[in-house]
Amino acid sequence: MMQMTVLASGSKGNSTVVSSSKTRVLVDAGLSCRELLRRMAMVGENPETLDAILITHEHQDHVGGLGVMARRLGIPVYFTEQTHRAWVRMLTPRTTMTYAQWLDHVQREKAERAARTAAAQGEQMDGEVATMAAEADVSPVHGEEAEVQMVVDPDLCEPTAKADPASLPAVEYFVAGGDFQIGDITIHPFTIPHDAADPCGFVFEAEGVRMAMATDLGYVSPNVKMALRRCDVMLLESNHDLEMLKDGPYPWSVKQRVLSRVGHLSNDATAEFLTNDYDGGAAYVVLGHLSESNNLPELARMSAERAMGGRMSLLGNKLLLARQDAPLESICL
Repeated sequence: MMQMTVLASGSKGNSTVVSSSKTRVLVDAGLSCRELLRRMAMVGENPETLDAILITHEHQDHVGGLGVMARRLGIPVYFTEQTHRAWVRMLTPRTTMTYAQWLDHVQREKAERAARTAAAQGEQMDGEVATMAAEADVSPVHGEEAEVQMVVDPDLCEPTAKADPASLPAVEYFVAGGDFQIGDITIHPFTIPHDAADPCGFVFEAEGVRMAMATDLGYVSPNVKMALRRCDVMLLESNHDLEMLKDGPYPWSVKQRVLSRVGHLSNDATAEFLTNDYDGGAAYVVLGHLSESNNLPELARMSAERAMGGRMSLLGNKLLLARQDAPLESICL
């Protein structure tokens, strides 16, 4: 048996559990670790049985709880190398400074170096005086003027190192277009058109069942159409209604990004794929990554149902909508 459980899908966080009878994989960790664990408990998923975390791309709504979740469970994380590097850069603090601040920084460094040099020279002179006194069998400090010498373990003086937010128990790399295995699940990663370092969708195959995930698509490219063939379950993006997006609250620059060829898939674009390019093989079609600001579940469902209703071969498909605020009931095949 294979199972897909969408824990969350939307602009505020995405995560899905895909499992066979022997292997469990968490795809993306876009919610906090606490919330991911809570949602897994809601659907009867034991996080201790997870074998790995698999990442589609480095945007915050897909990796928000990644580091904490992976370290807590002690499981490996699978990325493309470019996605991993982008995630690490995202977590690395970056500072900017004006030219005046830079000059001040340089002057302070010079002053600190001069102070260290002077201190080193003073210690050297003190050492020479102590050596001469020892040779003369005369203490350099006498009576009530003697100072108490305290020996301090230098390890106790070391500042506590701050945990590296990008540290992971283990990292495994894969390449889009190259199949790999996690347990008994074969994973087929494919490139998707999105504005990230190296974004991927996935097809999971085990026990004769194929489950696909393709969200965060600017458009349905030819390689994505090919990857989505012969799938038994298909999670496909239906992000926004075009009119709601155009009239919505986003700044024009963000609207342009969403509408671009590396943005997100509209209800109309999803319907076009279902009408013209979908092979009709999935028992379940799940619409995901719906925008809370620029879409309504009713609009996404109506658009997809209209597309599928026009093809008799699709009448056996069950249409589901993944939610942002609650897990979707598990799909088992």
